[in-house]
Amino acid sequence: MESGALLKAIIENAIDGIITIGERGIIESINPSACKLFGYQPEEVVGRNISMLMPPPDSVQHDEYINRYQQTGKAHIIGIGREVKGLRKDGSIFPFRLGVSEVQFSGRKIYTGFIHDLSREKDAEEKLRVYAAHLEELVEERTQSLQKSLKALEVAKEEVIQTLEKEKELGQLKSRFVSMASHEFRTPLSSIQLSAVLIEKYAQEFNSPNIAKHIAKIKNSVANLTSILNDFLSLEKLEAGKVAPVYTTFDIVNFSEEITEEMQLIAKQNQHIVYQHTGTSGMVSLDQALLKNCIINLISNAIKYSGENTFIEFNTEITPHALTVVVKDNGIGIPEADQKHLFEAFFRAHNTGNIPGTGLGLNIVTRYAGLMNGQIKFESKVNNGTSFTLTFPFSHE
Repeated sequence: MESGALLKAIIENAIDGIITIGERGIIESINPSACKLFGYQPEEVVGRNISMLMPPPDSVQHDEYINRYQQTGKAHIIGIGREVKGLRKDGSIFPFRLGVSEVQFSGRKIYTGFIHDLSREKDAEEKLRVYAAHLEELVEERTQSLQKSLKALEVAKEEVIQTLEKEKELGQLKSRFVSMASHEFRTPLSSIQLSAVLIEKYAQEFNSPNIAKHIAKIKNSVANLTSILNDFLSLEKLEAGKVAPVYTTFDIVNFSEEITEEMQLIAKQNQHIVYQHTGTSGMVSLDQALLKNCIINLISNAIKYSGENTFIEFNTEITPHALTVVVKDNGIGIPEADQKHLFEAFFRAHNTGNIPGTGLGLNIVTRYAGLMNGQIKFESKVNNGTSFTLTFPFSHE
């Protein structure tokens, strides 16, 4: 008796709905949770066919299913469970997960249905779907905006290339370009970058690969556009004679280790930048900003034009006569026919493909090194990597 009372108490207080039916589909018992789910009182359903709680076509097919199961013994729900629809008293339909068990009792079969309401889960899924779709629309808008900006910048680049051939118009054109770049590109790029960061933050809880993919596209496009813009602005300052080295004495080892850590953050998967210094001294007197720009440019190229799972060698050496900086990769290399043009403005080797770049980086490195009385040399073979060497002689006064 105590076990029977306990079982009844468990059924009556169960969170999920529990309904028992006989072999002909007639409801024999229903617990309070099931009554609440379907909106009926027990006396309204007990003694009636279970199909009253099902919307069409399930309500029509249910008795046929029971007969087929009794004849064939093949179950589609019993002992398996699946997601189905329920029909409330007020005519509304709701989703639930149904698990059915079969029990032999007093010489007959009784089927027990366990009903778990899925309404909240389905509502949450729908809200997530709508929100994800909305975020994807926003990302698509940002992507289209970036594409338009990129096209505009490419047009500007072509204009600069053509105008460089006309030396008399060079100063006026560059002045217009710098003004346009500063006002028309930097502000929207900052806004796009901020929007991408916010979208990424708000979308973290949804863990959507589509959202992450489009955010990555935005960030990469912004980084590429910013790099292009910086190259143009650096070229303009050099051409206008606005760049002059400011010499300070500093430790080249600490300086280089900081650059290595910074560049490692943007390296490709399993790309490793290996730094090594040779020499008993570490102190040099050069312009830190110009030298950093040179080294970062060379390492950035090594990252871009090398594959994943590769090493990039970054070495510094101090002798009594000079500082030598070497950046070596195992990347795509430079075709021999292109090597004589490598340091020309806007020149890019023919094997760079779709790898982004302006063709200004090495030209700027050469000119920055020259401002500090330095020289740049390189060795390269296609598909066998490239090595750049910067040499800054020490003056002996």
